[in-house]
Amino acid sequence: QVQLVESGGGLVQAGGSLRLSCAASGRTLMSYAMGWFRQAPGKEREFVGGISWSGSTTYYADSVKDRFTISRDNAKNTVYLQMNSLKPEDTGVYYCASGDRVFAGERRDRRYDYWGQGTQVTVSS
Repeated sequence: QVQLVESGGGLVQAGGSLRLSCAASGRTLMSYAMGWFRQAPGKEREFVGGISWSGSTTYYADSVKDRFTISRDNAKNTVYLQMNSLKPEDTGVYYCASGDRVFAGERRDRRYDYWGQGTQVTVSS
């Protein structure tokens, strides 16, 4: 059974930073691309970014490019989302996801097989 657990969310003022973590158990993440998604109230879940299994390739949504950075530590079976210069529109529940047949830039959430429970990020203005 694959389990993904996000942590690191919270309340931050606009312009601040947060670092989210996604820890996996039940499988090694070493060979799989990972994605980060978010869902704001009343909106559909959207792709934030993704990282290849090696960590050498990353993809980002235009809305977060140059502000967010995804990295991974395969030895710790953990993926990270560093979020800087946060804006109120970044508010939402953030999810990490993995799939057996996804690549790092996969933006369609239905392609992912495994999801964490999400962590809330709230950015105040």
